[in-house]
Amino acid sequence: MKKVRCAVYTRKSSEDGLEQAFNSLHVQREACVSYIASQKHEGWVLLPEQYDDGGVSGGTLERPGLQRLLRDVDGGLVDQIVVYKIDRLTRSLTDFAKLVERLDAADASFVSVTQSFNTATSMGRLTLNVLLSFAQFEREVTAERIRDKIAASKKKGLWMGGPIPLGYEPDGRTLKIVEEEAKIVRTIYDLYLECESIVEVKSRAERMGLRSVARNGKRADSSTDETFEGHSTPGEPFARSHIHYILTNPVYAGRIRHRNKTYDGRHPPIIEPSIWDEVQARLVAASRRGRGQANISSKISPLAGKLVDETGDRLTPTHANRKGLRYRYYVSNRLISNKSNASEAETGGWRLPAKPLEQQLAQRVLDHLKENAPRGLVERASADEIGRVVARLGECAPAESETSALSLLACIDYAALNPGNIEITLDNAALASLLGVSADHLSALALHFTAPFRLRKRGVEAKLIIGADTDKAVDATLLSNIAMANRYYEAIKQGQTFDDIAASQNLSKRRILQIIDLAFLAPDIVRSIVQGEQPTELTSEWLQRNVLPSDWRAQRRIVATL
Repeated sequence: MKKVRCAVYTRKSSEDGLEQAFNSLHVQREACVSYIASQKHEGWVLLPEQYDDGGVSGGTLERPGLQRLLRDVDGGLVDQIVVYKIDRLTRSLTDFAKLVERLDAADASFVSVTQSFNTATSMGRLTLNVLLSFAQFEREVTAERIRDKIAASKKKGLWMGGPIPLGYEPDGRTLKIVEEEAKIVRTIYDLYLECESIVEVKSRAERMGLRSVARNGKRADSSTDETFEGHSTPGEPFARSHIHYILTNPVYAGRIRHRNKTYDGRHPPIIEPSIWDEVQARLVAASRRGRGQANISSKISPLAGKLVDETGDRLTPTHANRKGLRYRYYVSNRLISNKSNASEAETGGWRLPAKPLEQQLAQRVLDHLKENAPRGLVERASADEIGRVVARLGECAPAESETSALSLLACIDYAALNPGNIEITLDNAALASLLGVSADHLSALALHFTAPFRLRKRGVEAKLIIGADTDKAVDATLLSNIAMANRYYEAIKQGQTFDDIAASQNLSKRRILQIIDLAFLAPDIVRSIVQGEQPTELTSEWLQRNVLPSDWRAQRRIVATL
């Protein structure tokens, strides 16, 4: 009888009760050990190694005990993982798919002792997929309910949490004024009404010694039993972005903002609403003057100073004017500083159109945040906090809103271009501001990720298709035409003529001749088309306009230049 080596995995989300001599982890382990003993006739044996995660959320796979267990599975030391309930192992359908794939690769499986299914069987996997699908559905419904609750509460003027504005502190579901801080806010408004320039306000605020407030520690609110950022200490001098945030925040006029709408709040205003409205009008007028009737996004480069290539060389923002239009680029610094030897430098440098790069990176950051929001983006987050984060991310649409795109790009601290992928590191403070959470609560794992890309070159200019390896688009039309071409070729070998094939397929002879050439593509080119990895330009239309030679090496050279 084959021996089945069984490892018990236990987990508890919170640390409450773990200090007890007999806690939840022990209960789970006893049940699993008993189950293994009942399967002795099947050759099951218990491994002595213990894999426990106490006080760790099931929303992520980055758990010390689980990672140690998976390493032993990969090493062929474990045949069966035994858990008390499936949610002890994972709460995510996506993570479950990753686990099953990894277990299959190691010829291992897992079983839940309180739920009658075993992933070693097809029926067990079906049952598990159904259960996890319902669990994911429940999480999504909960998130929608939380978003609706937040929207309804804000319509009533209630404060629903987030970063505490300077000049206020939480008071149940509203805010109350902290007079010492409110004086700073009023001074900033007075300075702007006087000079109508945020740059000048920043300069004068520095000369006056005005500083932001850093909130350290926690303060419990007795009316709601919730915890808020508490003790405040002098922070840094005001940055331009902070001043702009204060001048445009409707909270100071006694209002609550939700998405693109504002409602009368239940908290007292620090700035008279009429004064706040006057400041908004002046800010809009100043913005129009600064743009000079041109789109400001065409002149700024939000990734300036953040991009480097594989050699460590920074990509510098630059632009070109053609027929009265301005085109922005990010170019390796050596291509700019070494113009006398441009031909040599260009072989190793980057010249990337700015707008497509910014749009793709903004979308990739958003996708990364959405993917991690329910499972570890914010540590020790309650369901309400996760709901607020998900709601904020749901409001971001970089393809439709320049403001959203710039907010997401502002979260990028560093991006390194490597062959085939781009490594992105996010800025802790900017991300916390975007999500409306404390920077101390952000998971370190969520601040760094890698996105694959494919490179498409046109002369000295290159375009990145970010995320191409994770979302391959298979050209169904081209595949269908290749299949038809091989059928036609087989018919020719069986003695049919082109006229016979055209008549049987109700097509013209010319069309048959166009398609049949696809039967002579090199096998590796066909394989790349099946996997969706061919150059973007290699389509049925391109192949009809450009007849490839029959020599496979010549075909590969041509395709490589696309």
